[in-house]
Amino acid sequence: MLQDLLVEIGTEELPPKALKKLSDAFTDGIIAGLKDAGVAAEAVLPYAAPRRLAVWLQGVPVQQADQIIERKGPAVAAAFDKEGNPSKAAEGFARSCSVEFSALQQVETDKGAWLVFRQQQEGQQTAALFPAIVEKSLAALPIPKRMRWGSGTAEFVRPVHWIVMLAGNQVIDAEILGIKTGNQSRGHRFHAPAAITINTPDDYAVKLGEACVIARFEARRDLIKSKVEALAAELGGKAIMPEDLLDEVTALVEWPVPVAGRFEECFLDVPQEALISTMQDNQKYFALVDANGKLMPNFITVANIDSRDVSQISSGNERVIRPRFSDAEFFWNQDKKQTLASRREPLKKMVFQQKLGTLYDKSGRVAQLASYIAQQLGADEALAVRAAELGKCDLVTSMVFEFTELQGTMGRYYAQHDGEAAEVATAMEEQYMPRFAGDELPATATGRILALAERLDTLAGIFGIGQKPTGAKDPFALRRAALGVLRILIELQLPLDLADLLDKAADGLTTQLGKKPETQEALDYILERLRAYYQEQGIGAELVEAVASLKPTQPLDFDRRVKAVAAFRQLMAAESLAAANKRISNILKKVEGELPDSIHPGLLQLEAEQALAAAVQYQDNKVMPLFAAGEYEAALLSLAELREPVDKFFDDVMVMADDAALKNNRLALLNRLRGLFLRVADLSVL
Repeated sequence: MLQDLLVEIGTEELPPKALKKLSDAFTDGIIAGLKDAGVAAEAVLPYAAPRRLAVWLQGVPVQQADQIIERKGPAVAAAFDKEGNPSKAAEGFARSCSVEFSALQQVETDKGAWLVFRQQQEGQQTAALFPAIVEKSLAALPIPKRMRWGSGTAEFVRPVHWIVMLAGNQVIDAEILGIKTGNQSRGHRFHAPAAITINTPDDYAVKLGEACVIARFEARRDLIKSKVEALAAELGGKAIMPEDLLDEVTALVEWPVPVAGRFEECFLDVPQEALISTMQDNQKYFALVDANGKLMPNFITVANIDSRDVSQISSGNERVIRPRFSDAEFFWNQDKKQTLASRREPLKKMVFQQKLGTLYDKSGRVAQLASYIAQQLGADEALAVRAAELGKCDLVTSMVFEFTELQGTMGRYYAQHDGEAAEVATAMEEQYMPRFAGDELPATATGRILALAERLDTLAGIFGIGQKPTGAKDPFALRRAALGVLRILIELQLPLDLADLLDKAADGLTTQLGKKPETQEALDYILERLRAYYQEQGIGAELVEAVASLKPTQPLDFDRRVKAVAAFRQLMAAESLAAANKRISNILKKVEGELPDSIHPGLLQLEAEQALAAAVQYQDNKVMPLFAAGEYEAALLSLAELREPVDKFFDDVMVMADDAALKNNRLALLNRLRGLFLRVADLSVL
């Protein structure tokens, strides 16, 4: 028999940024608890709103299945004394099982015979198990700091006021977090504050909906999105709705009612990113842009009540935003009175890292490295150096001090105002790209150079002073920096060598540190990030390992090799040739001393080895130009033609012949064959 279960934890308003995570963890904990108890639900529906976490579990077995409980006792050899009577160990085991010795059984195993006690245990009622499962899930929630309330000792993220717990139409009698369970929930705090009786789990969402609470997080989110989009369209614009802001607004309201507001057009002279940041971060408003992406003097807020006078909500929000915009306008006007270049001197007072010096020191190192990278790419060296020198100057502006997330963006505006070259101004912002996984990459050559130089200086420096990140701590965001370097080099197809770039970065650190730091650990760390990079693309770890084993240090070249091996693996010949490479690798490993590499045609006695030698020579001539051009996929496609002669060679030829000359000649042939594949990857890994 099956039944539905419902649990709702009614609280004070939960932290909006944590609501979705708390709901997911609560639901997952209950699902895991029921599964461990052998009473998994057929379907699960989570609910999350500002004042509640709830889960509706559908199709849950009413009772656990009966179980056979088995306890293992002493070995039979130790269970009897010399007279054949039960030993003290055997009698003690029987007592611990609360039975007579005669109730024990013997079982034969690979390790001998043992005494066991078997007992059938009747399955418990799920309703009796459910409170403990809920408590365990609540205790495991990711809550950094729990609070107490009233005179009780219960702790939770917010004070708990009611708990609903049902099995079908019956209340599960229990006490959780100091609250007795029941079937009384609460509706909207203002529209329907009275208690609501939940008769059955499938009543829950309906009853709350009637009480002005949309309990499903996803349903409420979708409703907010559609209503905000519709209202924005009425105003002639499009709402900017970042996913995290939409989630936070969803967690703030139970009964969403979008309301439009306006602000004075004079504020549009301020960089729109500053205004948008204020609206989103401080007020949780949705900003509006026109068809050209230009900010409009409108915003949309989402109220939690259906007001009789919406204009009061609108004007109230307009009053709140006005002083914030006035501050941004003041900062903007004040900052423009100084050039970015004049702000470089104050960077001498801003420490980047105690051993690595100030931001002024760092900007000098970055300029030196940017100059070198520009030379390698044939880019404008003067622009790269200028961008590096100005790159951190916006950090000492009032605007960035107030809105730290606008670093780089404000640098672009101030550089434009100062009349700096357009590419230098753009690089101020592009140096931080990509900011996160999937983010855009720098579009300009100067931006790419600055983004690389910034990250490489940080990586070389932090590893150079022995402060590499750990599993839990990465204060300088080196993982993100390493992935950013790889994405820029690979996806923008920049043929730069990482070992060389890190070596140049280390040169710049020599004066600061008193000696040139080692860079191998930093190089290994960056290249190790390639595994995660390719995993996201669905490329298996063994393909990456096949290339990584050759230790190429140019990411773009690494990428071409990996893509070539991935394409090669789809060929019919791939499995056979990978196995052959493995076999060749094992044979050559056993050779003592230096491997022979000269093939003597006169010693090729058998037809199979003659055919393979000819095929290897033909492929050598054909693929070497392809290797030189980095056309690894075409090269491996050609080498796949070696399958038949390789298979026949191993069928017909004894490599380790008694005649040393014959043996060495055959080893040289295999060595040369393997060398062709090793120009791309170590296929034996596959």
